[in-house]
Formats: sequence, structure tokens, C-alpha cells
Amino acid sequence: MAIATLFAKEGAKVCISGRRQEIIEKAVVELRQSGADAMGVNCDVSEIEQVNGMVEKTIAQFGKLDILVNNAGVYIGHDAVSATEEEWDKVVSIDLKGVWLCSKTVLPHMITQGKGKIINVASIAGLVGFAGSAFYCAAKGAVINLTREMALDYALKNININVIAPGVIDTDMTKPFLEDEQAKKGFLATTPLGKIGKPEDIGWGAVYLASDESDFVTGHTLVIDGGWVAK
Repeated sequence: MAIATLFAKEGAKVCISGRRQEIIEKAVVELRQSGADAMGVNCDVSEIEQVNGMVEKTIAQFGKLDILVNNAGVYIGHDAVSATEEEWDKVVSIDLKGVWLCSKTVLPHMITQGKGKIINVASIAGLVGFAGSAFYCAAKGAVINLTREMALDYALKNININVIAPGVIDTDMTKPFLEDEQAKKGFLATTPLGKIGKPEDIGWGAVYLASDESDFVTGHTLVIDGGWVAK
């Protein structure tokens, strides 16, 4: 929501999508109350038909699609032995396949209009190992390298494709960990800045990568983690 809110403040027309209709509707109401031109589409990014529908509805509403932010993700924590095939499929389908399907569907429109920005949201778990997070690390690492590859393929089409690697950010996904005082102390001790990141920290990074100021940036991994991977 922070990314959409900051984009709207910068004047963007925003389409929010996700699997939970009630959350989408609430977010759209909040954006519209702030004066934003916003819409919502229910979509499972692991299903190509739903992704096609989301893109078609967005273009029908706004006339074009300049920026894609791939921010859908789930986390299931297991090591490689304890993980089940079903859990692997769920994480990889949403965290990795979803990035590919959304990009695959949007790219032809961006090529036709002669420009575009794609911003993928991965994790520092795609850069370093996190114990007990085998397939989350695998999926996020793949997103980072998929970003690099797509950036090369579409650079001459004037399409910038970059990825953000967040550290520990205060979100619904991290809430169970941050409510555990011992786990929170561990995160704080491992983060050189000594604090937990805010969703807006990632939002401002996305705003930069979507802006004209980043026109000479592509294939880049923007790490926003309070210094975690600098150690």
C-alpha cells in the first residue's frame, strides 16, 4: 500500500491488484479519498488468464500502462528437507512465476508505446541465505537474476527493469516475527542502522526507479536494508 500511496502522491494513476478483494477495495477507497485516480482488480498473479484480465482492465481504464511494480509475495519458512512440494509450488508460483507472468503480459504494451519501467520487489533473502527459508531464498534470488536478464533483453526498447531487495520491513508478512521480542532483538542486532524499516522506505525506492531520474538505471538491485548485507 505504501508504494501505491507514494505513487499517487507523485501524480500517478494507480491500479492495485491482489487475491483478497476486501483489502483491495479498502485500499482503493483510501486512495480515492486522498484525491488519487485509483482502481482495483482481483488477481492471482500465478494465473495467466487473471493477469491478462488485470492488464486489459488497467489499460481500458487509464489508456496505457507506464509502470509495473511486481510486489506480490508469500513466505513459508522451511529448510530443504522439511519443505513439501506443495509449499514449494505455492511460493515459487507467486514470488517468481508471478513476476514473469506480469512482466510477460505488460512488456508488449510497453514496447509498443516505446518506453516503460518495471520494478520487481525481491528481498535480501535473494542475496544472502536465511536459515529455514529454502524456497523463499530460491525464489527471491531467481527474481533478482530474472530482472538482470530482462533488463538486457529490453534495454534497447527503452524499458528499464530493476529490482528492490528489502531488508526487515514492518509489514503484515514480518509481523509474526516482530511480535516475538527475541526475534526482533536479533533483527535489530543484525541491522547496522539498528532499526526496522518502514514500508515507505521501499516506496520511495520504487518512486525513484519509476521516475525520469532513473532513466540511466537498469538491471540494478536497489538494496534497502539498513546495512544488513553490507557487513
